[in-house]
Amino acid sequence: MDTGYKSNPLLDRLPKHLKQFIKPQNYNDYTPINQAVWRYVMRKNVDYLSKVAHTSYTEGLKKTGISINHIPSMYGMNRILKDIGWAAVAVDGFIPPNAFMEFQAYNVLVIASDIRQLENIEYTPAPDIIHEGAGHAPIIANPEYAEYLRRFGEIGCKAISSAKDYEMYEAIRHLSIIKEVDNTPEEEITAAEKKVDELQQNMGTPSEMSLIRNLHWWTVEYGLIETPENPKIYGAGLLSSIGESKWCMTNEVKKIPYTLEAAYQDFDITKPQPQLFVTPDFAHLSLILEEFANTMSLRKGGLKGLEKLIASQALGTIELSTGIQVSGVFTETIENDGKPIYFQTKGNTALSYRDKELVGHSTKKHREGFGSPIGKLKGINLAIEDMSPRDLKAYHIYEGHEVLLEFEGDITVNGTIITGTRNLMGKIILISINRCTVKHKDIILFQPEWGIYHLAVGKEVISAYSGPADVNSFDLITHVPSENTIKSKKSERTQKLELLYNQVREYREGKNRTISRHKVFEEIQTHYPEDWLLSVELYELAKTNGDSDFAEEIIAHLETVKQYKPKVGHLIDDGISLINEALVS
Repeated sequence: MDTGYKSNPLLDRLPKHLKQFIKPQNYNDYTPINQAVWRYVMRKNVDYLSKVAHTSYTEGLKKTGISINHIPSMYGMNRILKDIGWAAVAVDGFIPPNAFMEFQAYNVLVIASDIRQLENIEYTPAPDIIHEGAGHAPIIANPEYAEYLRRFGEIGCKAISSAKDYEMYEAIRHLSIIKEVDNTPEEEITAAEKKVDELQQNMGTPSEMSLIRNLHWWTVEYGLIETPENPKIYGAGLLSSIGESKWCMTNEVKKIPYTLEAAYQDFDITKPQPQLFVTPDFAHLSLILEEFANTMSLRKGGLKGLEKLIASQALGTIELSTGIQVSGVFTETIENDGKPIYFQTKGNTALSYRDKELVGHSTKKHREGFGSPIGKLKGINLAIEDMSPRDLKAYHIYEGHEVLLEFEGDITVNGTIITGTRNLMGKIILISINRCTVKHKDIILFQPEWGIYHLAVGKEVISAYSGPADVNSFDLITHVPSENTIKSKKSERTQKLELLYNQVREYREGKNRTISRHKVFEEIQTHYPEDWLLSVELYELAKTNGDSDFAEEIIAHLETVKQYKPKVGHLIDDGISLINEALVS
């Protein structure tokens, strides 16, 4: 079976539900044009970023073995990344945010293995290997930043989403796919951008996932470091964009000290960012992350946490004060005096303790959902979880006894005690009751005909978060992308252009010196007058070989291309300048 990756210890410990997103890199699918795009961006970036990026970038390029001349192979990256405790996997474009962050929690870098088209060489909204491999990978060689990234994933994958978050994810994924397909009609791209914009304007109250995605965007993707007056780049989106890496350093982009307020600053993936946040150092990133985590239901629990899970309409978990965890799709809660006094799930539900499923309480046991009261008994200051065996017997919470438990908020539980389950500290966490009726006032919540009732013991909800407590409790291998990245069919004309790029590449690398560079140039002039990158590469060879007449001929052609395609003029000029500067130095 093709797993899509070469095994190593870090990847082997990934849970199955994450492995479903991994796909083979298929290195041979990269065309000579793809390789030329990588080389141009990397040469330009390394030259420019060595002056404006954080020192970790250039050091990290060496440590992670990222080549300037060749698109990196995942196998080669993993061989080197393992020395700094990380690994990398290839995926198909954008994957769901929770999954993306959970990979980070396992010290695994997710890399979209496709590469941007030549037309989008400066920037693409689609994740690609330039963004991931040349942007993210070098910075994780910095230990403080790597720990921030891991911790961000650990916390971020627990953030609760809203139903609209997934709609936004699908809209952005669609936009990123069609923008990287040759000859996509402009009106189709405009419509997709409009859809993203409309969703951004109508997201309602921001979810935890949308807030933490903002933090991710303004740090991991578009972060600056040091001071607003003298910032350095560390965000992968900036490191991989030859356009925005320069734009962000101008006074037209506002530089703001990084605080928790960044969580409430939305972003537009389709446009350059009008402001950026500057952290004084990488340790400060972790400080703000912890501040944000303290606002999450993961740490606050309570009624709001339950309500967020209900609104998400997705699999989530609550943990009660005894440590018992209930995982399922939460549908309703009953409240009293601002506190939840009862909760209910529907469909498959599992009970766990310390992230491990309780024996006998899998989804097979609780197929129809699970509900339980929360809180203290009416008129009794001592919570059930704090009762000693003697106290429990005194209140008839004892094997074989019929009991009427009256909870604060008018929840009653009436039946015969079968047994209790205790945690490692000796606290009772679950009570099984036969012939049981559960009511809220006159409304029946559970009746004897439904079987044995299991009461989850806890005086309060201390945590609520996305996903299951025990990943093995549920079948999570269900992700089917609504849309796959599209591989454009190559025309015969494109295939011939790729052959020309390959000839120049082989000549430069010394694999085939019999190729006539002049004939290649004649082919470009005659059949591909709009192409500019291969002419820049030919100019480099002409200058390197001291063929000044040929170099001048190429420059004259490129001037014509600039008139025909003014948008690429600065790319041509930058490529020529880079070559001339390299020869001088």
